[in-house]
Amino acid sequence: MAWRGTAVVVLILGLATFYFYTTLPPLAEMLDNRAQGSVTMTDRNGEVFAWRGETFGGAITAANVSPHLKNAIVATEDRRFYRHFGVSPRGIAGAIRANLSDGRGAFSGAGGSTITQQVAKLLCLGVPYNSDTWSSEAEYEADCRRGTLWRKIKELPYAFALEAKFSKKDILTIYMNRAFLGAGARGFEAAAQRYFGRSANEVGPAESAMLAGLLVAPSYYAPTRNLERAQQRAAVVIELMHDQGYLDAHEYAEARAHPATLSQRAEKQQGIAFADWLMLDAPAYLARETTEDVIMRTTFDPDLQAATEAAVAKVFTEKVRDDSEAQVAVVVMSPDGAVRAMVGGRQSQTGGFNRAVQAKRQTGSAFKPFLFAAALENGFQPFDIVEDAPLTIDTPGSGPWSPRNYDGEFRGFVTMSEALTESLNTPAVRISEAMGRDRVREVANAFGLRSELAEGPALALGASEANLLQMTAAYAGILNGGSAVRPYGIEELKLLGDSTPLFGVSSGIGERVISERSAQMLTWMMSRVLEEGTGRRAKLPDHQAAGKTGTTQAARDAWFIGFTADYVAGVWMGTDDNSPLTGVTGGGLPADIWRETMIRVHEDLPPRPLPMIAPESPRSEATPRPAQSAPRTAPLDDAIRGILGSIFGGN
Repeated sequence: MAWRGTAVVVLILGLATFYFYTTLPPLAEMLDNRAQGSVTMTDRNGEVFAWRGETFGGAITAANVSPHLKNAIVATEDRRFYRHFGVSPRGIAGAIRANLSDGRGAFSGAGGSTITQQVAKLLCLGVPYNSDTWSSEAEYEADCRRGTLWRKIKELPYAFALEAKFSKKDILTIYMNRAFLGAGARGFEAAAQRYFGRSANEVGPAESAMLAGLLVAPSYYAPTRNLERAQQRAAVVIELMHDQGYLDAHEYAEARAHPATLSQRAEKQQGIAFADWLMLDAPAYLARETTEDVIMRTTFDPDLQAATEAAVAKVFTEKVRDDSEAQVAVVVMSPDGAVRAMVGGRQSQTGGFNRAVQAKRQTGSAFKPFLFAAALENGFQPFDIVEDAPLTIDTPGSGPWSPRNYDGEFRGFVTMSEALTESLNTPAVRISEAMGRDRVREVANAFGLRSELAEGPALALGASEANLLQMTAAYAGILNGGSAVRPYGIEELKLLGDSTPLFGVSSGIGERVISERSAQMLTWMMSRVLEEGTGRRAKLPDHQAAGKTGTTQAARDAWFIGFTADYVAGVWMGTDDNSPLTGVTGGGLPADIWRETMIRVHEDLPPRPLPMIAPESPRSEATPRPAQSAPRTAPLDDAIRGILGSIFGGN
């Protein structure tokens, strides 16, 4: 009975092995079977700085890969690899014994799988990925790795079939190309490139040990996540390599004394927020849902990113409490809309919340330049007079509304330039109402603020929401002479191996919104903000600059956005739960961060004048007079004065 039962089992096992043998595809078809493609991003210098999706890196073989890497894999995963026929009874028995002694089920925990059995898992026992069956490739692979008894039984004939059809080198080749090794790297070539900036054919003992150490838990031991932990795991692998005779005494001592470290590029992990933005901004079928390997040539500048991060770190270290919940976002772009650097928060994490593009917040007085742009375009002049005095507007459905200045004081008759310089609220509302809110919204929309703008009179004070990227691009439109700007980060996109780009962008400048003269007068007005107004802390030592502060109600959001002749930069500060900041206004910490950023960004750039027109002043100074004083500058022309008088004469 025992003999006959054994014969039946052997027969069934043989038939199953033969079936799997006949279904195995050629070796070349088994090296890259990703359902999802990858996106590789290069900076403006042509250097890779970010990857997304599953990066393959190219096929490698056991014949040409570094022998240290091959030995490290065998030493840590299957020391009897070259001596068994796909299954190691001793390994399985040892794993069952260890699991039971630890209080687990016999097949829970350690599995005792050989490399051949692991290849069977990676190939999902020949079951291809089907999007109708699994919602994602991750779910598919998790299902394939389930350690049930039935799956373990099915692994046996599949492993025997692999051993019958392929050589040990071929099986190892499949394993090295299909294994997932963290940070989106599929296969050892992609991992070696990702972590060390070199091919898997070139890695030494220490790097090989770190790569092989990833196999047990790729995400946990990824050196980009925790280098010290990855080095400790690599030290265990080095011991195994030495014990099994793969490293001589000198190589062993050298590998222990000099553990592997990340390449400079991998260590910096620059542009996380920038790369996340591009994945959201690019067409989904070429980014988040791509099944091809895509190469993006981007506008990203690693030097400007480092300068921006250093500026943020300096200000937060010196001026922000350690327990502060304040968050920050920064965008640096060229005048044509090419985004050069982006900070999405105090801590960068792939796939994390990117406050530069995902947080829509009220803009406060940072909105006012668009109001004044509309006024200049419609005949107002920087030295025209407007009154800063108590004002009440009856809003249907909301009742009376009375704007106030930040300091609670009123200054009487002031020029438009003074109103912007000191960020006065009642003059801004008076001009907005005189112009008509529809006209103000029209100009703001044309500059790129396309979210739903406020309907009431608070429109003039930035009651509408926008994200930092939109606001920075809108200010770029003022700098470049009054044309709309669409922010862009992709200069060229093509499929890996193709020489013809699928699309490219050379400039984000669009249609004209206001005249060049109006833009240049507005630039001059905004330069006064830094020279003598609310943005004095942002003033640069050697470069002309213009900008605007913004602080929303209860200081929930603080902004500073400005530009030189070379770059536009925007800074936002706030909290994720929209709670008020403590002691922060747009002219404070955001202005400090902006100044520190721009000083570093312009370190090697010669000073260039801003494209602005300084209007002729009818008087020698522009100091505001108290409310009871008569205007000291030329009045508005009769038509505009009549509009203002009819609207505000009896408030």
